[in-house]
Amino acid sequence: MKAVETVDAREIRRKLAMNQQQFWSKLGVTQSGGSRYESGRNMPRPVQQLLRLVHVEQIDIAKVKREDFEIVEYLKSQDPELYKSLKKLARSKSKKAA
Repeated sequence: MKAVETVDAREIRRKLAMNQQQFWSKLGVTQSGGSRYESGRNMPRPVQQLLRLVHVEQIDIAKVKREDFEIVEYLKSQDPELYKSLKKLARSKSKKAA
């Protein structure tokens, strides 16, 4: 069983210098819903994952398509070594670009 990551949304939002409306709208969450999460209400796992992808990993989810996930899942199951190699290459390229 995987350990559940706890996400401090308020801390992430403050580090990004965003107001609640700006921050939560990128995830499809209302400002009032985001406020409740920041106040300690239990955040559903899908929202936690979106938060991590959008605000920590800086992925523009509007550009991600279903087929992208299908390709990743196919590679992981059918050719895990190729998947690992491509993942390592992509990470090294993104570090050089930063």
